[in-house]
Amino acid sequence: MATSDDPTEARADVELRLPADGAFASVLRTTTAGLAARLDFTIDDIEDLRIAIAEASALVLAEADPGADLVSRFFLSPGRMQVQIETQAIDDPAPDYDSFAWQVLDTLATDAEASSAGGVFRVRFSMSSQVAPTEAGAGL
Repeated sequence: MATSDDPTEARADVELRLPADGAFASVLRTTTAGLAARLDFTIDDIEDLRIAIAEASALVLAEADPGADLVSRFFLSPGRMQVQIETQAIDDPAPDYDSFAWQVLDTLATDAEASSAGGVFRVRFSMSSQVAPTEAGAGL
């Protein structure tokens, strides 16, 4: 498992690369739910995470260049998941903090941030389970 609190400094535990197309959003949601289940997230936490990942991917997909990939990185620790989703966006668009998708993500996530630099648009967020960390992650 990744040990750094900064996802840019650590190797992801899981990385998923998909075409930046909304048709693949269900693959990302299903993968996220499966990883959360391995971390012993509660059913409610998993559903919140599925909603959060859908909103984060909507933010990123809206900025993707034609033919770009959607790259998702998951950093796992007992009772906690950090997610980073990014795509190529040559114009370096500014994050839309007034959008409905951002408001939902920011409400559900423990913390969230969006940035655009160097031709990459990125959303990062983390979520924690309601299960105590000593109880979570037994199946890892």
